[in-house]
Amino acid sequence: MTGAATLIAIGVLFLAGIAVDAFGRRLHVPRVTLLVLLGVVAGPPVLDLLPPALARTDDMVAPVALTMVAFLLGGQLKPSTLSEHGREILSLSLSVVAVSALVVGCGVFLVTGDPVLSLLLAGLSAATDPAATRDVIRSAGAEGRFATNILGIVAVDDAWGIILFSLMLAAAGVVAGGVEIEPVLHGLTELAGAIALGLAVGLPAAYLTGRIKPGEPTLMEALGIVFLCTGLARHFGLPYLLTGVVCGLVIVHFARHHDRPFHEIERIEWPFMLLLFVMAGAALDPGVLARFGFAALAYVGFRALARVLGGWAGGTLARLPAREGRLTGLALMPQAGVAIGMALVAGERFPALAEPILGITIASTVAFEVFGPVLTQYALSEAGRAPE
Repeated sequence: MTGAATLIAIGVLFLAGIAVDAFGRRLHVPRVTLLVLLGVVAGPPVLDLLPPALARTDDMVAPVALTMVAFLLGGQLKPSTLSEHGREILSLSLSVVAVSALVVGCGVFLVTGDPVLSLLLAGLSAATDPAATRDVIRSAGAEGRFATNILGIVAVDDAWGIILFSLMLAAAGVVAGGVEIEPVLHGLTELAGAIALGLAVGLPAAYLTGRIKPGEPTLMEALGIVFLCTGLARHFGLPYLLTGVVCGLVIVHFARHHDRPFHEIERIEWPFMLLLFVMAGAALDPGVLARFGFAALAYVGFRALARVLGGWAGGTLARLPAREGRLTGLALMPQAGVAIGMALVAGERFPALAEPILGITIASTVAFEVFGPVLTQYALSEAGRAPE
């Protein structure tokens, strides 16, 4: 009955996704937020109706879904986009990451008094949710400089996040009583490995795609590249998000047989995304809120503040209007499973802090997945209006 129950649950969730999409359009609420809430209600936090076997599928669904999103984001970084918006994307992304680490690290230290925990949470704060952000932008039909900058930022954010997390992990090791060089070397190895793997898959794909069938690539080509990127990245222990971005970036720069890489993915990514967001909501542990609720609330508050301040600072560096910089910070509020993966690594390195780190990260991730897309949608709406 286990397999049957899992299939029934997936079928019900897919049909519920249609209703959620229609409901969200009427209420002008991002469907991502509603799906996360659906996971909270249907999952262990409230009704506990989802079969346990469904949770195990997340080990495959989440990486594939996120690699699809990363690949499409890499495809957004066309040469024309980089020439027109490269400075803005670089200034905003670096500023948001740096300010997030500074504000969250100092703020959590003032609340908890624990320097190691503060450094680790500072390293986690840079992680965003490219899946939710892209889905909100796509659902809203947003175009123009603001939307382009946001998509560019979440595409490169994974690279900065790996570097920052590695540095914070090493700094936490020094504070805990030793010189930690290994985390930095490991982070740089992951970064270089993901770039190399993205090139290794992307370059042949750029030459071959479109030759099987003239015009746009076929769905089989698209799925083959995505599954290959995901599987190889997981096999070698590399960040599949960054691998997907590099692969898409290479194809959009070097393929000469079509204008848009693998847009067929957009037609099939939603079922994967639906399960990803529902399982994110179902992952919330009510006991975490009782034990680490205050620390998680502090982390959420300081990270939200840091996003706005970082967007404003990056906008100033890029010579953008102050209002646009602040809205950029709001649009980058969602945070997803990448942060949970980093928390697991931090917990392995600091076992005494494993429970609070993972608990705070899961609780805050659900909070940012619920409210973050709403703020992204608000920022997109405000950016499209002329300032008073």
